Amino acid sequence: MLQGDASLLRLMTLFSPVFPVGGFAYSHGLEQAVHENFITNAEDLFDWLDALANYGSLHNDAVFIAEAWRSNDQGKSIIALVEIANANAASKERFLEIDLQGRAFCTSVAQTGFSKGIYKALPYPVAVGVLGHQLEISLSSVLTAYLHTFLSNLVQAAIRLVPLGQSDGVKIMAKLEKTILAITENSDKLTLDNLGSCCFLSDIMAMRHEKLYSRIFRS
Repeated sequence: MLQGDASLLRLMTLFSPVFPVGGFAYSHGLEQAVHENFITNAEDLFDWLDALANYGSLHNDAVFIAEAWRSNDQGKSIIALVEIANANAASKERFLEIDLQGRAFCTSVAQTGFSKGIYKALPYPVAVGVLGHQLEISLSSVLTAYLHTFLSNLVQAAIRLVPLGQSDGVKIMAKLEKTILAITENSDKLTLDNLGSCCFLSDIMAMRHEKLYSRIFRS
């Protein structure tokens, strides 16, 4: 069981840039949104990311993490959850994000010895929830780390794409702390009954990105 600083340190390792899941390669449709001028400044970016966290694909990721954590806690099979997570991907590239990162995460976790009982391939948020429970790290801590990493990856992408200054990126992440904490403090509401997204423009951008001629990111 990991507690206190040990728990924090393990989460920092799992979600650090050196942990080989390749998160830096994905923009989650953000590149297309910038290309079509839906995101042109720091305010646009904050609104976009805040919506993803509260009402969009990141909200659903949080649901899958919470459900996977609880399923592991209760000894339930996660096969159905895996199928729902895969089916929930709104586009080909969104599916590749959760599939390829999930596979890389599971492989790296096994190779480092952090877990010998994790599956070989799980959707990324499901894998995070399963491992978090195996390591006996609290659900709120796992969610906080995942949400922060997801959002900071997209902020870093936007700094290159818009472009924005690094100080803008820091200010956006500081504002998003309230969003992250509000989600983790209400983790009991993160159930399949609350699964769903109304960030349709983000999903459309992810679909259109598949046809973007010149691009930096895989999604």
